[in-house]
This record gives sequence, C-alpha cells and structure tokens, in this order.
Amino acid sequence: MSQLPVVLGAGGLSFNAGDMIFQLIAMLILLALLKKFALKPLLGIMKQREDYIGNEISSAEQKHVQAEKLLEEQRALLKEAREESHTLIENAKKIGEKQKEEIIQAARQESERLKESARTEIVKEKEQAVAALREQVASLSVLIASKVIERELDEQAQEKLIQEYLKEAGESR
Repeated sequence: MSQLPVVLGAGGLSFNAGDMIFQLIAMLILLALLKKFALKPLLGIMKQREDYIGNEISSAEQKHVQAEKLLEEQRALLKEAREESHTLIENAKKIGEKQKEEIIQAARQESERLKESARTEIVKEKEQAVAALREQVASLSVLIASKVIERELDEQAQEKLIQEYLKEAGESR
C-alpha cells in the first residue's frame, strides 16, 4: 500500500489532533463549570425541594394521626356522655318511682288515720247521743210518773197522757 498522506481537509475532512484535544479540554472545563455553578445549585435546590416535600408529607401524616386520635377521643367522650345521661335518666326514673310509692303509702296511711279518727268520732258522738237520749227518757219518765201521781187517772187517761208527753218530747228535739 502506498502511503498516502491522509489529509482529511483535502477531501473536505481534516483531522487535527491539537484542535480535538483543545475542544475536549474546553468541553471538560465547561462540564466542570456547569457542574460547579449550575448542577450543584440545581441539585441543591432539588434536594431542598425533596426535603421540603418529605417534611410536608411527614407533617400531613402526623396531623392525620393526630386527627384520628382526636376523633377517637371525641367518640369516647360522646359515648361516655351518652352512658352518663342514660344512667342519670334511669336514676331519675327510679327516684320518681320511689317517690311515687312513698306518696301513695303516705296517702294510704293518712286515709286510714282519717277513717280511724272518723270511726272514733262517730262512736263518741253515738255514745253522747245515747247518753243524752237516756237522760231525756229518764227525765220524761220522772215527769210522766209525777204527772201520773198528781192525777190518779184511769188506765186510758194515763195512756193518753204518756202519748202526749212522748209526742212533746219528740217535737222538742
């Protein structure tokens, strides 16, 4: 093969190693500068954004847990309040029933006392009436006897006299 100088520029393409190395070094410097001044701050911003989003998610989860805990506490308090109100209502019903029974018992006792008092009063008044009637009968008997003695009457006149005095005694009542 013959040695033909490879001239890339002759056919439109030329190969210059110095330019290539210079371009490669320029590219590496550019990449280093981009990394230092653009990529690091960009990565830092992205890291900050990632941390911020992570913190927000953690905060939201904590708030959710706290809300669930608070909801359970409120439910427990509501249940306790319902049970307490139910207990109070039941106690009030029991007290009401007890008071009702006490009032009924007191009314029955008072009724019995009044009945007994009325019976005693009736017996007392009956005895007084009988005593008063005996006194009247006795005084009428004495009166009749004295009239009979004053007038010694026959049997028919005596009977008439007794009837008159009994009639008078009945009217004077």
